[in-house]
Amino acid sequence: MNTDKRIGIYLDHFQAHFVNFDGDAENFDKIDSDFDHFEKEKSLSKSESGMHNKEQKELGAFFKKIIKVISNYDDVLLFGPTDAKVELFNYLRSEHKFDKIKMEVKNSDKLTENQKLEFVKYHFKTVLNYK
Repeated sequence: MNTDKRIGIYLDHFQAHFVNFDGDAENFDKIDSDFDHFEKEKSLSKSESGMHNKEQKELGAFFKKIIKVISNYDDVLLFGPTDAKVELFNYLRSEHKFDKIKMEVKNSDKLTENQKLEFVKYHFKTVLNYK
């Protein structure tokens, strides 16, 4: 029996939705970035450079929250409609303490909660042959 802990993370630059896949148990959780659309507009009205600096700082804090969750899993699927998943993946691969975690990055459109669940189920059951 495979005892790997698996999770799918649907993310963009503003939210991360966790789809925990552990056998037949699925549940949802989410983390919001502190840098939302309102903050982006507010920072952009002051200066583009300031907005970029604030966005990078907030994105780093957002990724750290996600990384705390990822460190508890053996197999991680990062998916979503933006480049945030690739940015997080590249950061994780630069940190050798995450070398033992299997990670994949997949593109997806914007998805409903049910579609996210089906996406994760399909990935782990069909693509990776987990039962």
